Amino acid sequence: MTRAAGMADFDAYLRTIAAFTDDELIPAEAEMVAAGQVPDAIVRRMAELGLFGISIPPAYGGLGWTMEQQVLLTLEFTRASCVYRSRFSTVIGLCSQAILDHGTEDQRREMLPEMAAGRQVTSFALTEPEAGSDATNVQTVARRTGDGWVLDGSKRYITNAHWADTLLVFARTDGAESPEVSAFIVDRTAPGVSTRIPDLMNGHAEGPVAEIDLKSVVVAEDRLLGGVPGTGLAAAMRGINHARLHVAATCVGQATRMLEEATRHVSERHQFGAPLADLGVVQAELGRCYSEMEAGRALALDAARAFDAGSVPRQRISAAKLYCSEMVGRVADRCVQLLGGEGIVGPHPVPRMWRDVRTLRIYEGASAIHERNLGRAMIRSVAADGVLPDSYRVR
Repeated sequence: MTRAAGMADFDAYLRTIAAFTDDELIPAEAEMVAAGQVPDAIVRRMAELGLFGISIPPAYGGLGWTMEQQVLLTLEFTRASCVYRSRFSTVIGLCSQAILDHGTEDQRREMLPEMAAGRQVTSFALTEPEAGSDATNVQTVARRTGDGWVLDGSKRYITNAHWADTLLVFARTDGAESPEVSAFIVDRTAPGVSTRIPDLMNGHAEGPVAEIDLKSVVVAEDRLLGGVPGTGLAAAMRGINHARLHVAATCVGQATRMLEEATRHVSERHQFGAPLADLGVVQAELGRCYSEMEAGRALALDAARAFDAGSVPRQRISAAKLYCSEMVGRVADRCVQLLGGEGIVGPHPVPRMWRDVRTLRIYEGASAIHERNLGRAMIRSVAADGVLPDSYRVR
């Protein structure tokens, strides 16, 4: 689906995605859990509805919604399992944004329309055994040959890698001791590329991450992102900042669903002759959860509007990701507690979501890294300008 196909009105599209979430995604969760993967029919429907193209400009076949609109959409479709989102998250965020800002025009024309249509799933292959929070410590190496490059190394914890069509691989391009990192567009089925998924996932079991091995993988010169070595980390951060804001919105969407489920439970569950919802302590728990969720919603939307204003508010995005991912963990824990035995035994969706949202405090930068980076940014900004970073202060 593209805007030319008749979805120019965002409000109408948002209602379509809200209905898709209620009528198709949430009802299919049990089938997904039983199958251990997102059903192919659901993936096809997501593609038909244009979800793979929400962040890709119409010039490249996408819907081109603003960041604020993308956040509003995320708040809707992540009321369902966040595993659904993971199937297209690397397309709409990490990979498409890196290609948009740092790819050549030929690379954009070749890849983005296929990605927007859901025909080319891309995976963002940055993390390694020795390069997690410290992304500069990439050890995968790309050696120049007469007409291209040869890649050797390994990656881990890579979303969608096991079923992606294309990998965006980050590698050192002038020796393992150099900080220079470049990005390469690699066919997942190319000779020398192998992927494997773990035996056990603690959350996101239906959308497992994967490990990648790269052994003497030959890559043509035109597969170097942007055609210029050494721009890999800048491209990575462009995608990561976009993805972090989507993760923040995902946390709010997940909290919304869990609170609705928990509120329904305490309203229907009777103890001591009355609904649990009549207890003041239960009402207080719900009220605290709601206020924290709404604070997260406001923070995510505010960062999105700042993004749309023409700059990437890195610190505000980091704060949104940090707060929202910690918030949804607290909400999830309280909702499990309110469910009592049903929060531990049986197929209720809240305990499954409780496990899933735990990963969001680690994805796109662990909480401790965001705390440290924000603290450092504050110290630098106040020393240089006398104000906090991304400040609202009138100067």
